[in-house]
Amino acid sequence: MGIVSFHGDLGKAEDRTTTIQTKVLVLHGADDPFVPEKEVLGFQKEMQEAKADWQMIFYTGAVHSFSHKNAGNDNSKGAAYNELAEKRSFTHFLTLLKEIL
Repeated sequence: MGIVSFHGDLGKAEDRTTTIQTKVLVLHGADDPFVPEKEVLGFQKEMQEAKADWQMIFYTGAVHSFSHKNAGNDNSKGAAYNELAEKRSFTHFLTLLKEIL
C-alpha cells in the first residue's frame, strides 16, 4: 500500500497513536508559500514518530500546484505550473507504484 501527495496540505489531521503501515510519498514545491516551514517540520516529525516508511521530495523553483498546467506560470502568485517539477514528480510517483505493485 502507498499514498502520494502532490503539493498537498501537510497539517496533522488527528492525533495518531499507532504506526503508519502504508508507504508515504510527499512531492512538494520547495518554494510553496501555502505550506509554512512549521507545517513541513511537523509532518516530518509525525512520520518519524509513526515509524512510517516515508519520503519527502522537494522541487526547486516550484510552488503550489506545480503539476497543474492551468495554474499559470507566475510563481509570485504562490501557485504555478512547473514542467520540470511535474515530470520529476511523476517519475517519483511511478517509482513508488513499481515498488508497491
